[in-house]
Amino acid sequence: MYDLPDVLPDVQIDPGTNVLVAGPPLTGKRRIAFDILASGANDGNGSTVVTTKDSANKVLESFDDHIDDDVEPNVGVVDCVTKQRGIGTIDDDPRIKYASSPVDMTGIGIKLSEFLQDFYETRGLTKNRVLLHSVSTLLMYSDLQTVFRFLHVFTGRIQSADAMGVYVIDSTAHDDQTMNTLKQLFDAVLELEEMADGEEPAIRTAGFST
Repeated sequence: MYDLPDVLPDVQIDPGTNVLVAGPPLTGKRRIAFDILASGANDGNGSTVVTTKDSANKVLESFDDHIDDDVEPNVGVVDCVTKQRGIGTIDDDPRIKYASSPVDMTGIGIKLSEFLQDFYETRGLTKNRVLLHSVSTLLMYSDLQTVFRFLHVFTGRIQSADAMGVYVIDSTAHDDQTMNTLKQLFDAVLELEEMADGEEPAIRTAGFST
């Protein structure tokens, strides 16, 4: 089982579960997603981030801010940004693997599988958490049908690996039909709602069991 002590303290999540984190901009979706990933890393889980928005180095810096000081996390990043920007020569290393762009969905899937295989088979990590940040960026580059097919395969890979998948989406960037179509792919949804100035966003959940 996977737990979410900093987000939903009373919730236990079955292996193979895929969770969508949705909400408007500036409601803390990214922070909550990193909290979910980091709470596992602090307990020795493997952590993989597929980033379609920020470079791997920026992601690793942000992730380290969420990790306990005495923890050396097992973390990997699939960077879909840096090669597209075309800055210098880019080679994979133990913590970072590069896809050519957010459109390179085959490459993204291959790099993710390499990390999961390394964590599970080589390092013996039977619990792994995977973050995709963000689905909205994928939809900027590809149509809904293409992204749906990709996420169908991606969520299936999480399920077969007994991992936990976390996916971030800007709910206000897409129409209701798009959101409802995508929600079919996920076992649970954590939805953030904007509140008045100075108030923490409200969290609505669906599909979670306590």
